Amino acid sequence: MENPETSSRVPTDSRKLSDNTTPPNPAPNLGQVEIDDSRVTSNYANFCRLSGTPEELLLDFGLNSQPMSHIPQPVAISGRIITGWHTAKRLLHVLQLTVDRHETAFGVLETDVQKRIGRT
Repeated sequence: MENPETSSRVPTDSRKLSDNTTPPNPAPNLGQVEIDDSRVTSNYANFCRLSGTPEELLLDFGLNSQPMSHIPQPVAISGRIITGWHTAKRLLHVLQLTVDRHETAFGVLETDVQKRIGRT
């Protein structure tokens, strides 16, 4: 099922019009944004580092290939998102809603690795 908030399609008016009637000018739909994801790249990340300034938040994403290793290895950062604090707050909200919905459907996500692998 397509999410209407992220749909790249423009809704159509399904009302029947006679052949000599032009449709009314629709009010602009300010809630939809056209999305072009034809050039997107995807990376897996199991590591995130946050830093910021008073004006912006920096999120670095990378792959920690040995998360349980006692021998430290550098984490290769593969992506960085720089955003303003207002957008960061909106992201926080939508992520919380999405995780809540996932947990409702599939159960609570345990973030403590030691508990997930059975060590307490």
